[in-house]
Amino acid sequence: MVLDNRLSDGRMLAKRIVAVKRNRILVVTGLLLVMALQLMHVARATSATWDEAHHLFDGYTVWTKHDYRLNAEVPPLVKMVAALPLLGRSLQVPENQGRSSPTEAFLDGRSFVFGNGVSRTLLPARLACIVFSLGLGWLVYLAAAEMFGYGAGLFALALLAFDPNLLAHGALVTTDVASASLFLATMYAFYRYAKEPALLRLLLTTVAAGCLLAAKFTGVFVLPMLLALIFVECAFKRSRELLRARLLALVVVCLSAWVVLWAFYGFRYKAAPAGAAMNPTLSVYLERMYDKADAPRLAALAKHHVFPEAYLWGLENTKQTEFEDTSYLWGKVYRHGNWWYFPMALLVKSTLPFLLLIALGVFAYPWGMRGELEWAYLLIPAAIYLAVAMRSDFDIGVRHLLPVYALLYVMAGGVAFSLARRDPRWQVLMVALLCWQILTSVRVVPAYMAYGNEAWGGPSAVHKYLSDANVDWGQQLLDVKKYIDEHHVTECWFAYFPDGAIQPQDYGVPCKRLPTTSTVWWLDLPEAVPPIIRGTVFISDSDLEGIEFGDGPLNPYEGFRERKPDAVIDYGIDVYTGSFAVPLASAIDTAHYADKLLQAGRKNEALAFAEEAARFAPESVPVETQLGDVLSAVGRKDEATAKYRLALAWAQRVRPDLQQGAIVTLQEKLRTLGFAGRL
Repeated sequence: MVLDNRLSDGRMLAKRIVAVKRNRILVVTGLLLVMALQLMHVARATSATWDEAHHLFDGYTVWTKHDYRLNAEVPPLVKMVAALPLLGRSLQVPENQGRSSPTEAFLDGRSFVFGNGVSRTLLPARLACIVFSLGLGWLVYLAAAEMFGYGAGLFALALLAFDPNLLAHGALVTTDVASASLFLATMYAFYRYAKEPALLRLLLTTVAAGCLLAAKFTGVFVLPMLLALIFVECAFKRSRELLRARLLALVVVCLSAWVVLWAFYGFRYKAAPAGAAMNPTLSVYLERMYDKADAPRLAALAKHHVFPEAYLWGLENTKQTEFEDTSYLWGKVYRHGNWWYFPMALLVKSTLPFLLLIALGVFAYPWGMRGELEWAYLLIPAAIYLAVAMRSDFDIGVRHLLPVYALLYVMAGGVAFSLARRDPRWQVLMVALLCWQILTSVRVVPAYMAYGNEAWGGPSAVHKYLSDANVDWGQQLLDVKKYIDEHHVTECWFAYFPDGAIQPQDYGVPCKRLPTTSTVWWLDLPEAVPPIIRGTVFISDSDLEGIEFGDGPLNPYEGFRERKPDAVIDYGIDVYTGSFAVPLASAIDTAHYADKLLQAGRKNEALAFAEEAARFAPESVPVETQLGDVLSAVGRKDEATAKYRLALAWAQRVRPDLQQGAIVTLQEKLRTLGFAGRL
């Protein structure tokens, strides 16, 4: 009888365990499904962003031609995953025009996506990339559950499923969410290996680390992260033998990850079959490199074929872009980044429930949330990554901190579960924080890109502090078209931030276009821009704030900042109706046309347009410089010298930090003309 009772109790206990596991699986699956549905909505409701078209076309080119030249600025993994649904389809593929690789990638990428239709190309690619977001959610659950308990895992996943920054980028053909997922996968796999060394766990670490290297160049930071974790663990345990074992494991991880990276490049050094050259070639690109300390290091790696050619070219491109890009912070444009950019971006762009939970970690640890190894594996990699980001000048979006978010969401789940177990009153707070997270996210659907928390005024105020991918990355064209249709707009102008990579007409927006840096560099605007424009004017927030041309008097759209817009679309496109003077925009467009005429040998026509541009904007450095160029070309050297000197004086007086490139160029032009005066 006693034995029967024990057997009965055992069966009941087994059933309860099975039921609990089944319920956990159902809850986790449900949360991942909720995340997937939100991401699918974003994929359909937002237009193509800056990088997606050229990433996708490059992935397709890698699969079909084994050619890595087109978009070497990022490694191939995410692009190849995005392109998988396109394989086997009959698609029109644009011919390479022999332009530089970045320009070719952007323009051919646009032709590929919109020439074949967004529904046949970009949409299935976005849906394929959702796998990285779902993988991140699953890993956050697993890591938090193993480190702090199943309740921590469920809470962390529930919180993450409504994180606006993840939802903004989780359905895009970009590398940020994939990088976050693989960073967490690497740290979690090595954490499990440290707890219980086993060959399979070490193998999982190597695969995750290799895929991370093949997803984004920031993957190289995994080495100092793991090294720091090893030293911290061994210092606590005071074991030299353990240190040797861990360092040996790290060597295995690094070498194996290196092999995985080479596998993604087909174990071929050259970027293209038959040795076809990149444009520009790696050696030429390195000679132009701004960072003269890094150039010889990359050249040495290339000489010995330590990494694939395209990978090294991409590393150099990343350094170049970091130097060339401006940053926008707290209403001001900076020539380079600021060390406090990313801490402030975290404070503005993170949800308040998330920030509160991280702050509560100060109380959770002494109140029972123990586990030095767990804290180390979350905080040390996050701190290293944030420290590296703060030293970088690549300040264009909080999206670059998604690996930090991934680690801290695991911690947030642990904090919430530990406090809730300590006192039932904490449970009420945790439920309230979760509800708050859901509400603050839902209120911006689908404009997650522009999210900002309530402490800073919400999404409508983010543009006061941040811009670029924090607010406006070109995702609003579908809603711009909807606004035009609903308001029966017949005459309109558009200053569109990603113009060139994506163009307004790609989504049926019929507006005439105002100049941006990309239209000046890549394109010829089909219609001249007069000094006074009329009708409805759409201006991307990034252009309105001046991150392309510069702020203040350098910004051709500065006058619009002084008036309240008639409407704001998705928190990132400002709408104005009326008649507006845009002399600098007109001058930039006219000067660009003068340059095209000059390049075509039509010097007299070029001079007429250059003089007209200077009348529109008599104190613009690029416009006055263009006039000097035309005067020099027609043999009027003294007048050209006077124009260069005048432009140089303006450049040295008005935001010389933003016009340093123009200053150097003008000084060189004056030396060429033999001007020996004081520069």
